[in-house]
Amino acid sequence: MSSAAASSPVPGGFGLRRALVRNRGALIAAAVLAILLFVVDWISAGPLTYFDVSFLSSGGATSALAAIGQTIVILSGGFDLSAGAVISLVNAVLASSMDPMAPGASILLWTTVGIGVGMAVGAFNGFFIAVLRMQPIVVTLSTMFILQGVTLLVMDKPGGFVSPDLGAFYLGDAIAGWLPMPLVVIGVVLLAWFWLKGTRFGTALYALGSDPESAASVGINVVLVRFAVYVIAGGCYGLAGVFISAQTGSGDPLVGNPLLLSMFAAVVVGGTRLGGGQGGPVGSVFGAYILMIVVNILLVLNVSAYYATIAEGTILVLAALAGSISHASVLAVQLRAARARLAAWRAGILPSQLERVDRRLKIAEPAHAQRSPASPRPAFHLRNAETLRYALPAYVCLLLIVLVTQIWLGRAILNPGYWNSLLVLSSFLAVLALGQGTVILTGGLDLSVPWTIGISGIILAGMVNGSDAALVYALPVVLVMACAIGFANGFGIVYLGISPIVMTLATNGILQGCALLYSQGTPAGFSSPMLRWVMTAKLAGLLTPIVLLMVVFVVAAVLLLGRTPFGRRVYGIGNGLRAARLSGIGVERTLILVYMLSAVCAAVVGVMLTGFSGQASLGMGDDYLLPSIAVVVVGGALITGGRGHYLGMLGGVLLLTALQMLLAGTTLPYATRAILYGLVVLGAVMALRERRLQ
Repeated sequence: MSSAAASSPVPGGFGLRRALVRNRGALIAAAVLAILLFVVDWISAGPLTYFDVSFLSSGGATSALAAIGQTIVILSGGFDLSAGAVISLVNAVLASSMDPMAPGASILLWTTVGIGVGMAVGAFNGFFIAVLRMQPIVVTLSTMFILQGVTLLVMDKPGGFVSPDLGAFYLGDAIAGWLPMPLVVIGVVLLAWFWLKGTRFGTALYALGSDPESAASVGINVVLVRFAVYVIAGGCYGLAGVFISAQTGSGDPLVGNPLLLSMFAAVVVGGTRLGGGQGGPVGSVFGAYILMIVVNILLVLNVSAYYATIAEGTILVLAALAGSISHASVLAVQLRAARARLAAWRAGILPSQLERVDRRLKIAEPAHAQRSPASPRPAFHLRNAETLRYALPAYVCLLLIVLVTQIWLGRAILNPGYWNSLLVLSSFLAVLALGQGTVILTGGLDLSVPWTIGISGIILAGMVNGSDAALVYALPVVLVMACAIGFANGFGIVYLGISPIVMTLATNGILQGCALLYSQGTPAGFSSPMLRWVMTAKLAGLLTPIVLLMVVFVVAAVLLLGRTPFGRRVYGIGNGLRAARLSGIGVERTLILVYMLSAVCAAVVGVMLTGFSGQASLGMGDDYLLPSIAVVVVGGALITGGRGHYLGMLGGVLLLTALQMLLAGTTLPYATRAILYGLVVLGAVMALRERRLQ
């Protein structure tokens, strides 16, 4: 009986099916890669040779190594936005430390240095995320800006020297004519992963990504595992930095920035589920090479290189969509929501009315706690106690910064020009704070802000080209385009089930490619005289017109979030999505409007920047991503949503702008601004985070 059972094909077949299902993403990625290699062979002048394979293997190795680290983080349920900055830092450290006069370089030494730098950054991230239990997205975004500042301090412009020995080793052959070294390096890293996966740590990693609470309940040391995840991932980024240094032979403080989009796309294309618990680095390696080969195919077909980020962003969205609809629970939720909307449409009622909820009951407030009409209205400080608690620190710190500016630079308090400059420079972040702040209040994040700003300014300048008359139709065109961008973000997040981080990151990459295509790499046109006057003129020699407009904007923003049904719905969603649905809030419609508002605010900032500087430029919005989040957090908003007030955000805007003006009046280098922003955000999130019972 036992021998018959042992010889039965059922268990083996069942195990095989489970293995195929478990590794479905990696297998699909491998099949797609094989098809793309066939396409490359078909469109090439001749058959693929060993040289072609070696060239392709080195071209995608950096992204593949970085994607391995990113995959490990995502498997644990986290995100790491600092990966590209780590690669840039390692590249700058190596290029600035190697001696051109030295006869040779120690491959092991510099590889260890690169990996060590990456692991040190990973430990920094892991401490805040694992030990202090802060949000991975905020921590790694802050780390990204801190590292960009540190990298600029190490190397402020491209240059330096990387020993040719490093390139000869990593770009050469492990077996001459048979096996390229890049594939060997990736293979060694994957072997280390397979060994790690078979240990208790590997089991704990997948358990942590699937359900952190259940993992903790069965005795897994969640803090230690999460900390180790970021250290290991940092080592992978460090190795990727070593490899790209070997490729370039020099240093570039911005070399890793474009890799962030491609490594996320590689992870998603490789079948790793965002949110953790499913997938693996093998599929991510295939995904990295898929993206690289797609870009190469476009180049072979004489398609502009500007389409690269559009292709990567589109692939990221499609892969994330495929992953979301293939997940049974997500698909079931989407189908139930669609059936509910259809049933409501047939009945001629709202979908929320299908829920058996008594609208007359005030669930959030017990009947005995309700204030009777005859009760006196509480004092202002009692009604707004929570808002004052979290918003006042920003204004107190602002006062301190102004006093320091007065003492140090001798101009501030009694200088009207100082206050006018402070308000003008604050106007950009004040507008962004409304859009990004509203997104954060719902528990999301908008990473498409930089290139929404950029493409808006570029299109406006190109259409206006110095004409006030053209501004009449150019401005509505830009705002309508912004509404379309925001709608696309909201639709992908709400109806397609794509993570806000992934969706807005992909949109940012697509917008970057569109801006490059529209401008052909060199933005043309100028601001109209009227727009220039609004941003730079002086009324009575003292006040810039934009300051008066900002007073109106601030009043409108406060009323929008504090006195309208839209604002109440935003706070309701941020405090609990399910509770918001049960209370009758149109969650889908509200979220789409939130992302449209964020995009419109970013477009307005693009218009303002164009008027302020007189013309648009590529990357004009890059410096506004972290500040747009920083001012919201510093102003007392909770990064996970549901808590915050626009007046607090405005205090954060004024504080960071005053701090920026103070630094600009000193001899400190420009790179310190990015470092300071990152540290301020980390400090603010740590100080103002919710204290939860452990």
